[in-house]
Amino acid sequence: MERRMVICGAFVAALALCMLIAPVSAVILEVTVKGQVSTVYPAKNTLTIKNPAQYGCDFPAGKDPVCTWKPMDRMVLTGTVPDAAAFQVFKGGEVVVATSAGGAGEAWVTLARLSGSRPSEELVTDIVGEPRTIPVPLISDYAVETETIPDCTACTGTVCTATGATVAWKSSGNTVLEKTLGKGESFTYNGRNDGSAVMVQFVSGQAAAQSCPGKGGMTGSQAFSVYVIHVVPPAGARQTDIRTATTTRPDEALTPLPSIPAAAAQSTSAKSGAAMPAVVFGALAGIVLLCRSMRR
Repeated sequence: MERRMVICGAFVAALALCMLIAPVSAVILEVTVKGQVSTVYPAKNTLTIKNPAQYGCDFPAGKDPVCTWKPMDRMVLTGTVPDAAAFQVFKGGEVVVATSAGGAGEAWVTLARLSGSRPSEELVTDIVGEPRTIPVPLISDYAVETETIPDCTACTGTVCTATGATVAWKSSGNTVLEKTLGKGESFTYNGRNDGSAVMVQFVSGQAAAQSCPGKGGMTGSQAFSVYVIHVVPPAGARQTDIRTATTTRPDEALTPLPSIPAAAAQSTSAKSGAAMPAVVFGALAGIVLLCRSMRR
């Protein structure tokens, strides 16, 4: 009996330790919608989207996720833009994908311009904001992957100010260029010799505090950054629905979208860090019950 209780005590201690060393958890809900730009208002720094449809994924047991766009019960959504560069890209009438944090609208963390005559052909040509939140690939089989570099002396909670960003340009799934950009710096890749190009500018942003020594073990907001990305497709290139891994959301890039073209998916992504503590608490409760039964 005593030996069993010792074993139970060891399990409880191990789980408690897991709770203490759990990584930083992001808990701010991200809501991604698609719609048409109806109004841009530079004086108020806002952009309005009409007839929004919200992105979400269902996860059937033992099957691949099913991701869809579903019309919302709101006719318009208005939010502040992530950077004034948005007013050079969006003039009104464009079909866009937009992500906000904490709820629908109010403050856009990302805006992406879509190109394509049919929903199944819609691909991204421009991004202003945080590219990882956009579930639609870049046009012409391009991709961009980004990782911010933290200033570990300038951290608040779960995020630190970013001093720069490491950027990887990809073509047809292969990395063709890697470069570190400081705040405000940009670089254009045009090495395919077909007239196409991809410009990336790192404006400013945040990095996860957990990458800094002694900064892990807390729950809070995920890091958001602002990039400006512009793709010039090859002259006369035919737009096709290519679903290769992109900077936007590599884990969803291979999921076919329905013909009506993240928030359930983004919600899952945002909550994934918080899932570990919940699992640990559940396991801890189970072991405590087991220990009590042994004592009987």
